[in-house]
Amino acid sequence: MTFAYTPEAPLDCPLCPRLVAYRQANAIEEPSWHNAPVRSFGSDDARLLIIGLAPGRGGANKTGRPFTGDWAGDLLYATLDKYGFSRGIYDQRPDDGLVLIDAMITNAVRCVPPENKPTGEEANLCRGFLVKRLQALPQLKVMVCLGKISHDNTLKALGVRLKEAPFKHGAQYTLEGPNGPITLIDSYHCSRYNTNTGRLTTAMFEAIFDQVRSLLPQ
Repeated sequence: MTFAYTPEAPLDCPLCPRLVAYRQANAIEEPSWHNAPVRSFGSDDARLLIIGLAPGRGGANKTGRPFTGDWAGDLLYATLDKYGFSRGIYDQRPDDGLVLIDAMITNAVRCVPPENKPTGEEANLCRGFLVKRLQALPQLKVMVCLGKISHDNTLKALGVRLKEAPFKHGAQYTLEGPNGPITLIDSYHCSRYNTNTGRLTTAMFEAIFDQVRSLLPQ
């Protein structure tokens, strides 16, 4: 299939048949929801890019904004506020008036996958959007990858072999990006499962943003 990738996927993106079918099924069940690829949130002059896995069914797939409407967003947006990367009040709605400062949030896979698990083929097909997204951020200096799938897909988008930068919570790598050097920082995903099991605590997540702020002073 010949397809012209752009930084954001079209709302009727046809690339992944299983994800298209799931979007359509969700649209029948929940017609008032977004039920389409979710656009990145933030400004094109951001120095920080946060890369998640994929939209959650009742979160970003419902609201149309990354990490909006679910537990992962509660922790992420509270942390961004604490570290000065947002202005306004996060209220789990895309029209809550929240603005990101010097930051953008995106996902490695732009459509909601069944059971929050995209296949490898789906990630491969969607990666072109991440490649273009990185190219379209001329000021990008730091990326935070939330989880191993995000990490792996980001490395592949940059043409970096996985063994050269293995995933580990708190790991920090300097890589060559499309517009110059970028520091990649790894974090466990801020999902309810990870926080409920103690794999990721608020203190651990905030420590990641201590690393970010050390690289991006206000």
